[in-house]
Amino acid sequence: MVGELRYREFRVPLGPGLHAYPDELIRQRVGHDGHPEYQIRWLILRRGDEGEGGSSQVDCKAEHILLWMSNDEIYANCHKMLGEDGQVIGPSQEITGEAGALDKSVLGEMETDVKSLIQRALRQLEECVGTIPPAPLLHTVHVLSAYASIEPLTGVFKDPRVLDLLMHMLSSPDYQIRWSAGRMIQALASHDAGTRTQILLSLSQQEAIEKHLDFDSRCALLALFAQATLSEHPMSFEGIQLPQVPGRLLFSLVKRYLHVTSLLDQLNDSAAEPGAQNNSGPEELSGERDRLELEFSMAMGTLISELVQAMRWDWALSRQRPLARSSCSIFQPQLAEAGPGLPPTRAQPSIRRSRRFRPRSEFASGNTYALYVRETLQAGMRVRMLDDYEEVSAGDEGEFRQSNNGMPPVQVLWESTGRTYWVHWHMLEILGFEEDIEDVVEANEYQGAVVSGALGVALPSWRWKPMTELYAVPYVLPEDEDAEESEHLTQAEWWELLFFIKKLDGPDHQEVLQILQENLDGEILDDEILAELAVPMELAQDLLLALPQRLDDSALRDLLNCRVYRKYGPEALAGHPAYPTLLEAQAQPQESAGAARVEGKEPPAQYPDTPLWRLLVDCGPPGRTFLDLERALSSEGPQETEIKPFLLQLQRQPQPFLILMQSLATPAANKPLHLTVLRILMQLVDFPEALLLPWHEAMDACMACLRSPDTDREVLQELIFFLHRLASVSRDYAVVLNQLGARDAISKALEKHLGKLELAQELRDMVFKCEKHAHLYRKLTTNILGGCIQMVLGQIEDHRRTHRPINIPFFDVFLRYLCQGSSMEVKEDKCWEKVEVSSNPHRASKLTDRNPKTYWESSGSAGSHYITLHMHQGILIRQLTLLVAGEDSSYMPARVVVFGGDSTNSLNTELNSVNVMPSASRVILLENLTRFWPIIQIRIKRCQQGGIDTRIRGLEVLGPKPTFWPVFREQLCRHTRLFYMVRAQAWSQDIAEDRRSLLHLSSRLNGALRQEQNFADRFLPDDEAAQALGKTCWEALVSPLVQNITSPDEDGISPLGWLLDQYLECREAAHNPQSRAAAFSSRVRRLTHLLVHVEPCEAPLPAAAAPRTKSRNRSHDWSSLATRGLPSSIVRNLTRCWQAVVEEQVNNFLTSHWRDDDFVPRYCEHFHNLQKSSSELFGPRAAFLLALQNGCAGGLLKLPFLKAAHVSEQFARHIDQRIQGSRIGGARGMEMLAQLQRCLETVLIFSGLEIATTFEHYYQHYMADRLLGVGSSWLEGAVLEQIGPCFPNRLPQQMLQSLSTSEELQRQFHVYQLQRLDQELLKLEDTEKKIQGGHETSDKEHKGEKAEEAEGAVVTNVVEEEEEEENEDLYYEGAMPEVSVLVLSPRCWPIASICHTLNPRTCLPSYLRGTLNRYSNFYSKSQSYPALEQGPKRRLQWTWLGRAELQFGDQTLHVSTVQMWLLLYLNDLQAVSVESLLALSGLSPDMLNQAITPLTSLRGPLDLREENDVPGGVLKIRDASEEPRPRRGNVWLIPPQVYLKAEDEEGRNLEKRRNLLNCLIVRILKAHGDKGLHIDQLVCRVLDAWQKGPCPPRGLVSSLGRGSACNSTDVLSCILHLLGKGTVRRHDDQPQMLSYAVPMTVMEPHTESLNPGSSGPNPPLTFHTLQIRSRGVPYASCTGTQSFSTFR
Repeated sequence: MVGELRYREFRVPLGPGLHAYPDELIRQRVGHDGHPEYQIRWLILRRGDEGEGGSSQVDCKAEHILLWMSNDEIYANCHKMLGEDGQVIGPSQEITGEAGALDKSVLGEMETDVKSLIQRALRQLEECVGTIPPAPLLHTVHVLSAYASIEPLTGVFKDPRVLDLLMHMLSSPDYQIRWSAGRMIQALASHDAGTRTQILLSLSQQEAIEKHLDFDSRCALLALFAQATLSEHPMSFEGIQLPQVPGRLLFSLVKRYLHVTSLLDQLNDSAAEPGAQNNSGPEELSGERDRLELEFSMAMGTLISELVQAMRWDWALSRQRPLARSSCSIFQPQLAEAGPGLPPTRAQPSIRRSRRFRPRSEFASGNTYALYVRETLQAGMRVRMLDDYEEVSAGDEGEFRQSNNGMPPVQVLWESTGRTYWVHWHMLEILGFEEDIEDVVEANEYQGAVVSGALGVALPSWRWKPMTELYAVPYVLPEDEDAEESEHLTQAEWWELLFFIKKLDGPDHQEVLQILQENLDGEILDDEILAELAVPMELAQDLLLALPQRLDDSALRDLLNCRVYRKYGPEALAGHPAYPTLLEAQAQPQESAGAARVEGKEPPAQYPDTPLWRLLVDCGPPGRTFLDLERALSSEGPQETEIKPFLLQLQRQPQPFLILMQSLATPAANKPLHLTVLRILMQLVDFPEALLLPWHEAMDACMACLRSPDTDREVLQELIFFLHRLASVSRDYAVVLNQLGARDAISKALEKHLGKLELAQELRDMVFKCEKHAHLYRKLTTNILGGCIQMVLGQIEDHRRTHRPINIPFFDVFLRYLCQGSSMEVKEDKCWEKVEVSSNPHRASKLTDRNPKTYWESSGSAGSHYITLHMHQGILIRQLTLLVAGEDSSYMPARVVVFGGDSTNSLNTELNSVNVMPSASRVILLENLTRFWPIIQIRIKRCQQGGIDTRIRGLEVLGPKPTFWPVFREQLCRHTRLFYMVRAQAWSQDIAEDRRSLLHLSSRLNGALRQEQNFADRFLPDDEAAQALGKTCWEALVSPLVQNITSPDEDGISPLGWLLDQYLECREAAHNPQSRAAAFSSRVRRLTHLLVHVEPCEAPLPAAAAPRTKSRNRSHDWSSLATRGLPSSIVRNLTRCWQAVVEEQVNNFLTSHWRDDDFVPRYCEHFHNLQKSSSELFGPRAAFLLALQNGCAGGLLKLPFLKAAHVSEQFARHIDQRIQGSRIGGARGMEMLAQLQRCLETVLIFSGLEIATTFEHYYQHYMADRLLGVGSSWLEGAVLEQIGPCFPNRLPQQMLQSLSTSEELQRQFHVYQLQRLDQELLKLEDTEKKIQGGHETSDKEHKGEKAEEAEGAVVTNVVEEEEEEENEDLYYEGAMPEVSVLVLSPRCWPIASICHTLNPRTCLPSYLRGTLNRYSNFYSKSQSYPALEQGPKRRLQWTWLGRAELQFGDQTLHVSTVQMWLLLYLNDLQAVSVESLLALSGLSPDMLNQAITPLTSLRGPLDLREENDVPGGVLKIRDASEEPRPRRGNVWLIPPQVYLKAEDEEGRNLEKRRNLLNCLIVRILKAHGDKGLHIDQLVCRVLDAWQKGPCPPRGLVSSLGRGSACNSTDVLSCILHLLGKGTVRRHDDQPQMLSYAVPMTVMEPHTESLNPGSSGPNPPLTFHTLQIRSRGVPYASCTGTQSFSTFR
């Protein structure tokens, strides 16, 4: 054999614990494309079967899949089946080794002996006809059987005389001869499946074989067939109750099945290598294959038709017409509501909404909405419920009646309950009156849109779906339909119609062919031409009108069920159903013909009113036919010629016969009817034609009558007589009775009637003897059904491989039945595991003995009785019924409550409560549950008439209808998964060898997915089956492909990554639609959109939640909130690949352009192009946008620290320039805003990265200069709101917050000054009153007057002296410039150098100095209140930072605080040297020169003259006559922004601090070993080590803007850096635990104590800047020279 256990390493996962292995090469053929194909047997093994030894796994061959594979697929999946030259090793011929052991001469002698033995056996068999077979005949047959077991002699036994011999032996009445024939057949069939099938097929196709075979001979052949097919199609239908099929029908099914398998083998053999079997030309081979395909399709259609009838599936179809499946994507998971991604043909649900009234979503709060509803709602308006509330559910509609002040306040008449119920205002949605309501399509739920102020960005949702057809369902492309083809039937439709034409016999067949010839120009029609006809639709309609009158009942039912009739039939075109109408129409002429035959002898008679007549009166003409038959049987001496026409009619219309037999299952009160029916049936058994009636279909009624304890003894005796007679005439029905359990039923009947039933014992023995045959019949039914399913799956596989249509008639009908299943129901013992009762457990069996005379009686207190059912896993109860009896009086239950739970301790969910009427006998407790409850408990709460104990007569449980769908789904999914995983591996192999073949993947996938979509739309009946197929196909084909094309190779590049790189490179060239780049980009886009077509599925809600508790105090049901599912593995792999591509692109760009002057604009443009490419390739799905951001972040993380610091500084500088440029206004300002917005979108990537720390550092510096230099604006807050996550320490946000706090302090300071002014004015008023009172006193004594004056002078002096001290605290409105003080905290503002300290006493004028002193006093007093501020008292320190506005003539100069001081200082001096200014201010030369440079520019008011004896030069006011310049308007002289450089010492110090933190982290983690440390503990330990030492060097301490401060954000940033480098690792089971991973060399700078010699922390410092404003110029110089006055 070619394939054994050595091929086991090629395993394909088929499901949980299941794998498939290539085992053996069976055969090969030439495919439709001309390339060879090989049929491989794949073994299916379970996980527990994969032992080391191969001997234990040989039995696994019973479960296998046969799969045709191409050369490429074998090369990719089964490369050990290839030879050294790379070619597939053909089927092994090792089996011929045994033949080689026999000499040719010996073999020839043995062949001669066999031929002579065959001649002798035939002669001896003819001589012993009618006598006991002689011993020589048996010996001859025994020797032939021995020769038959020798495989080289198999060819001799294919002689036709052997078949004749076997036929004579099988039809012999002697058992030994029949047994010997079976032995010979078994010996011949023991060699290979082909020989076995050929023998069985040859025997089954012998003419009139059924007439020659008796029951035993037929069973022998059936047993051989069962043995032959058991290993071929090992399929289990456990739990599914298959119908009882008699041997006659089984043998017919066997014949059909053998014929189909033979034709299938011929088809495969005809496709073998050309010239291997014959020398025919290609055209002859093609014609032969077409003939075989037509014959196979017709035979398969016949097999399906008979199998459907044998399985009784047509019963269900006659009761319910099939519904058309909605045409939607089978690969996209279906949600509860329609989404926008579905094709336009799918109808979206509509809801009713109001045109006038506002919904609740438009209101900010529930209270506001409740007020709106209360004010708007009027009596008579329609409302809808928005929330579940007690007895009212969300979505219920009703009419508003009234409201009051109670709780709840609103009364609504609800349509769902038919009564009023009170609810709350906020729970209602106003629909209004009917004229205000409209039907609108429900929109998708708004997802994820986040608007960030004026610069907000709306994020797309995870479930984005494009609206265009190409990307919505990329594999369903609109195809141009040929107008000529659309007017003709397809080949599948025509072959289905041709099937019924071939069913016709004789004249009917010729008449239909005549219709065809008349419409086809009289062309001669043979089988070859018929198969290739192009039939117009009009001709098909004519044929469909002519066929129903010429078909029998069975074929007519098939015609009405087939697809071609439903599509082109007259009733389908007219728009009304056809099934009952045509059957009745066909029955009319048949009834008329039968009536005419009867009328020739006697006139029509009137039927008496008997039970039989009442039973059949509603059956129409067939019922009257049966009444005539009953009358003929009742006459004396009925003639066979009179009865035969009625029986033939009943064969065509068996409904009255089945109704007659099923009447035996009616209650026992119908004794006269039962006796009449049994009498008629007893008489019918004697007629041979009656045995062809479907007795087996109504044997259940006979068994129900036999089991019923109420059946009358006379009826029971007649029933046993009838069954004994029927089983004696045809032992097939004894087998049927055995399958139905008649043996136990007869035994119970004998026990009940004390053995006084005639022929009951004989009937029981007869049934018992058929036990072996019953098992054989069940096995045969299973094998035939399993074989048909395997052939159907094989046709589906050929359909996938060749893309040729499936032309088998009734193929969709068979699939519909397999997906819908059986009509049998699971009853009591199949549903529950055990039954427990509250008391008297020894009588619990009476609940399930199906005898209403017995009962279970409880014992205990009232209300404590219960019955507990332990259900089988997964059983959903369709009906739970309690049997009671009114005669039990007070023992009869009155109120029953049913509870459900997961265990006996959690039975707290009430499922139903029922009040039992005294006249009831059957109480239905539960119906159609949608949730599985492991435990069901029935509690009897109350009995009739106040009884204590209770009696229950029985318990009936109906479970779900077991269907074939789970079995077929498993097989369909296995075959689909194996087929597509093998194909995916082959395609992946092609892509691995040549990446350019990835461009063809889109068309390949489109073809495969379109094939599956069309197959599902054509053949699968419901969405569940279609979704199962689509899900399996997607997981088996697309998932492995995506995994393979996204896996990197040795160079670290994946095929899809390479393709996406090429797409990005040729993106610009693709703008020309006629270029090759455009075609290439189109293929890439179609591929990526196809791969992401299927969106991740949301977690479904439970099918049935627990019943709502009817209580006003029930809690919220949080289970109703569905959680959104995460992206599938396909999306995850694609996003990883896209992230890697983006990371490489960004890394290359940063490496090449990081030093460019226009780096930021170019990087933003590059990022924008990547964003557009992501949208083009994958749509605006959030997963790929997130991958884009992660890819950009990965590129930034690869930068060294100084390069990353340079990049972050460039971004901070760019944002600063754009914010300042936006103040210009106009078109230029709008352009700056647009550039700023694009930059901010790019900067968002910094969030969570190490680069965010340095970016915050530089942004903080530039923002501080902006705020203090030009002031704040709305744009600052908008920018921070958008890129706020990029600042780990939130320092910019704190800066804006401190500005707001400072403004609040300024307002309080203004109120404080007004209070001080009011106090001073009040003192002045009091002083004036005292002075006026002194003048009114007597001035008689001069001395006394002098004394008063002296005292007043002292007081005045004191007052004056006091006023001199408190003068600075006075506030005179309008006398001074407006001064605003900004109190800034050094915790967030970059103010660290002491050289910037301002001394107001020496550097500011007195009128400004007084305001500052007053503010200092105010701030000191505000700090004195402990309730306002806890902790150490803050002190003020004035700085030079700030800005001012000065008036200089007609100009308004905008200057800094340093420039203001310098200009005001020149008011008193004509000139001043720079050296003196440095000495007076204490500023650094750089800072002073930075302030002087704008003042001495062309726009400035000063001149700088250099003198030899004065270092630095002399400043003086520029004379207006020297140089003309504008004298009006605003002049901005604030020093320009000074930008930092990351390469300077400050950047290097930041790197040193980062390295020092890295060293601390590594040291601490090394000390804790593999155990690791929690991340929170690690941060605390690092901060503690940073404060206590070792610490950074002194240069690092002095250079950092915030000193040597370090916080948790800095530590976390370093931890992220070390995680990215691999130095630190997370624990898999505890991600919050960190440990040291690999050594890393970190440069540790020399460190020393942070605060050497300090005993404790320094008090926090608060720095200030000021902003000065003025309403006038009271201190301007009175001279003619121009001077500077403080304006702001």
